[in-house]
Amino acid sequence: MLVLGLDTSTAAVSVALVELHREPDGTPRWGRSASWQQVDARRHGELLATGIAQVLSELAVPATALDAVAVGLGPGPFTGLRVGIVTAAALSDALGVPAYGVCSLDVVAADDDGGGDRLVLADARRREVYWAEYDTDGLRLAGPEVEQPAGLAERVRVTGWTGRLLGDGAHRYAEHFPGLEVAEAPRFPGGEAVVLLAAGRALAGAPSEPLTPLYLRRPDAEQPGAPKRVTA
Repeated sequence: MLVLGLDTSTAAVSVALVELHREPDGTPRWGRSASWQQVDARRHGELLATGIAQVLSELAVPATALDAVAVGLGPGPFTGLRVGIVTAAALSDALGVPAYGVCSLDVVAADDDGGGDRLVLADARRREVYWAEYDTDGLRLAGPEVEQPAGLAERVRVTGWTGRLLGDGAHRYAEHFPGLEVAEAPRFPGGEAVVLLAAGRALAGAPSEPLTPLYLRRPDAEQPGAPKRVTA
């Protein structure tokens, strides 16, 4: 089966098309794959369609050949995040295939082969980070949450945590975490890891899921309320 993976929760737009097979014991096996990623925080809407067309072309299959779609649900900034989620929902509806959501911080952790305890940090803007903690097996122990880097660093210091830091937020705010290793990669969620986290559900033929974004905080732009009365 062919599964399309998308993520627009960060400054990167990531897309992958993966051919999945089921082993006799039920575990997923990967066949052909194609991936595409570009970092540009201002052009998610323009770039996502380009990336999808690129991976479909690379494997020489039409969009109608897709069997499922998987997408990163964040956490991430409101505008960029909804581009990927709306696109996944639209493809699912138009093609009549299931759509599955995954936490984008889980995607970064799943794409890391360094082992050990890890903190994944994504840039949340406003001088904050989205973060989650993972053990050596990739199990999420805490988060996702949003916090200022200094506050998170203080908690790390107090608890004596000594794992590795992953993600773009770790690179941006490395000065707050002296003495801890900041992994060079993965820096952003990758499309293939999105598919990896959804592979079990896709191969089992699980029904489509609600694609609920993980915003963790209110968007900057809000609809104004009713005008206040200034007279009795």
